[in-house]
Amino acid sequence: MKALIVVTGRGLGGDASIAINFIKKLEQSGVECEIALDESAPGLLFKKKGYDWHKISVPAAGGHVATKASTIKAAFKMLTASFKIRSLIKKLDVDFVFGIIGGGAIVGAVGAKLANVPGFSLISTPLDTKICPKLSRCYVTPESPNFNLDNLPGNTSKTFLPSNNFEKGNFDNALQKLKKIENFDENKKTILFSSGSSIFKGIIDGINNFAEFSDDYNLLLIGLPLQDDYLDNLNPNIIYLSYIDWLGDLYDFVDLAIVTDDGLSIQEAILHHVPTVCLTRVKWGRYHDMASVFKGATIEAEVYNLNEKIQEALSTSDELKENSKKFAVDISESTNNLIDDILKNVNEK
Repeated sequence: MKALIVVTGRGLGGDASIAINFIKKLEQSGVECEIALDESAPGLLFKKKGYDWHKISVPAAGGHVATKASTIKAAFKMLTASFKIRSLIKKLDVDFVFGIIGGGAIVGAVGAKLANVPGFSLISTPLDTKICPKLSRCYVTPESPNFNLDNLPGNTSKTFLPSNNFEKGNFDNALQKLKKIENFDENKKTILFSSGSSIFKGIIDGINNFAEFSDDYNLLLIGLPLQDDYLDNLNPNIIYLSYIDWLGDLYDFVDLAIVTDDGLSIQEAILHHVPTVCLTRVKWGRYHDMASVFKGATIEAEVYNLNEKIQEALSTSDELKENSKKFAVDISESTNNLIDDILKNVNEK
């Protein structure tokens, strides 16, 4: 059996990480996977993991902050892209298509419909949530406001994001790497700050504010800045690790994680039982209410009250850690459940 995985974004993290986690599990089930990325995507994460991809057009409408103008503009691009991906589906002779969030979900669903093969969509944005259920079987992720609904359409179900739970981190590996850094102090507790593969301005503001508030902790920042000048005023006490491929090791080492309220970052922290603070409204003002999805395992904060919330999280870290273990079980099982449902539907068609 062969699948085509259509991925939104630059192929650096986020949707790319979701795709790789999903693909690895599919491959374990004996499914051959082909990947489609936007032609402008550098695909750094796929390169690191040894995956090639097909270059197509995967337009973005703006995700959770899409405007009417950006949606209309993307709609015209998606129409053209859908016919192109239809040709790719036919050329590769795939048995089903899986589109991942936003443009990838929509283009994949439309292309699969045009090619008359089963299509499946992982959805979270207002636009993919509106369009994809009319075309394909859909899986609603925690970032979608529909995730907390009791009743969903018959062709729609809930799922946590495919997470990298089968590669356990290594505490000692992280420690040895950090000990090589001049201002790392292994006698201090360590706090990780992350807004995913890209560094947003809000996460810089948050870590700088806390660095001025306290020098009792190792403060780690990961990712690549959306703009180069974001790092110009970084507090010198902050340890900037740039883009890393040993996040699992780091999660096993740190005492607390400050992550933006995106499902994958939070899920990865929870899988490693790390006490977590969700920093909201950092990515284009988005708010996903992850604290209610992972109730008791996370604490919600905004930049203005982050220092206070970090102190609260540190003082209740044992409770947060215990509650994370409950969610970790469901998260670790979700990818297999997702794939079982997809393969069952493909085999029934």
